[in-house]
Order: sequence, then C-alpha cells, then structure tokens
Amino acid sequence: MPRSAGVLSCRVLDPVSEPVRQAGFVLTDTAGRKVLAGETDPYGSVLATVPAGEYRLAVTAEGYTPYHGNALVTENAHAGLGDVLLQIAPQQPLPEPGDWEIDPMHSQIGFTARHIGLARIHGRFNAFAGAVRIAERMERSALHVVIDAASIDTGVRMRDDHLRSGDFLDVGAYPTMEFFSERFVHKGGSRWAVTGALTLHGVSRTVTLDTQYLGLGNGLQGERRCACRATTELHREDFTLTWQTLLARGIAAVGSSITVDLDIQIVPKAAAPA
Repeated sequence: MPRSAGVLSCRVLDPVSEPVRQAGFVLTDTAGRKVLAGETDPYGSVLATVPAGEYRLAVTAEGYTPYHGNALVTENAHAGLGDVLLQIAPQQPLPEPGDWEIDPMHSQIGFTARHIGLARIHGRFNAFAGAVRIAERMERSALHVVIDAASIDTGVRMRDDHLRSGDFLDVGAYPTMEFFSERFVHKGGSRWAVTGALTLHGVSRTVTLDTQYLGLGNGLQGERRCACRATTELHREDFTLTWQTLLARGIAAVGSSITVDLDIQIVPKAAAPA
C-alpha cells in the first residue's frame, strides 16, 4: 500500500442484518469530486485503498433509503466504518384497481440501435395506444399496447422510409406491433418485471420489460395519473428482421440488438357515455 494511502472498509446490511449485495457506493472528497465508485460484493462488503483524506460516502440500493456518512482515512492505516445499516424505503402507493389507459401526450416509446458498430441511432414511435387493467392484487393486472409501425421516426425521412419497407418492418403487411401481458412480478422496491408476448413483423416472442414504478400524482386538471419507466432489449433475428449489409472489414451497418425505452403515464379510462 502506498505510504500516502489508507484502507477504507464497511459492510452494508439490511434491517435484519443480512448483507445487501450489489449496493452502489460512491466516495467523494471534500470538494465533491468522485474518488471511487462501485458495488458491494456478495457479502455486502466494501474494501478500497484510497489516498489519505476526508471523504463522504453514499450508499444506495433498490428499495432502501440512501445512506450518507463521513469517513476519515489516514496514511498507512485502516479506516473501518463497521456496519452500514440501510432502512427500507417507504413504498409508493399503487394505482387504484380498475381500467386505465396510456396518455399518449405524456408518454413515449423510443428505441436505440447501433450504426456501423460505432454510433447509436435514436428513434421513437409517434402513434400508439394502450390499456391497463389494474387488479386488486397488482400481480394479476393486465396490459395491452398497440403501436402504429408506420409512425416510426428517427428524424431522417430516407431512413424512416427504408425502415417502413419490406427490408425491415414491412408496414404494408404488418401495420401494427402489439404487446400483451398478464404477468406482473414485483422485484423489490420500485422494480417490477412485466412479461408478455410481443408481436412484431408477424412473429410473437416472450419479452420482459424491466420496469421502474414512479408512483401516483395529479395532472393540471386534477386528473389522477400513474407513471413508470421500462426498458428491454430485442434481437432483430428473433422477429425475422434479418436485412443487413456489411461495410469494409465486415462491419455491420445495423446492429443486431435494439434497446427499447418506454416512459409511460396512464390515467383512469373515461367512463362510457350513458
């Protein structure tokens, strides 16, 4: 160990003294500059060699209230912080049971694809609709989303026309994409896994949305709202989207995987006219 450095250690535990694995930690100096960042090991431990000095330690983990504490590391010495106890974070209230629908004005379905192995191309679908039936037990809820494939938008007309063609989405034959789920699994804290069938390009595959529940709120008109973020990764070949061209040295023009990101707000479905 360098003479000007010391060792910092601690163990991150939950309220029943079980180790919290993969908790994130960040060590900053007195000027607020990040010195070190990482995750706890399978035993919830942090062990690092850092320059001697005063530090601020922040520990975060899904479902727990963040921890902030101070640490003083002296030269050629061990600064043991002991056990860092994380407290369970208050749970966000879930939406009320009933029929809800996606608010397209405050929602977005976007995607990211690799281009020539270097850059990333970002796009979105401008037209979609969806309904959510919230059950008494959230795990028994159901979701159905329909996307207009022709509404794809990457900001470049020539590229969008190619994506609509038979080489890719073939919107003439397959005008919509659909996702239907009846499996909501709570993963702890604000995390949920929403698993269902995605039908794209005439092919259906099981897809899981890694979802973060953001809670309830009220809109400008006082209407009840619920929000979440979700992401998943799709492989084009799974949906027979196999068009490809190779550039010099065998570099693919379009990557094989697509990252899909959703920012969704839902509102209670309007009552049918009497």
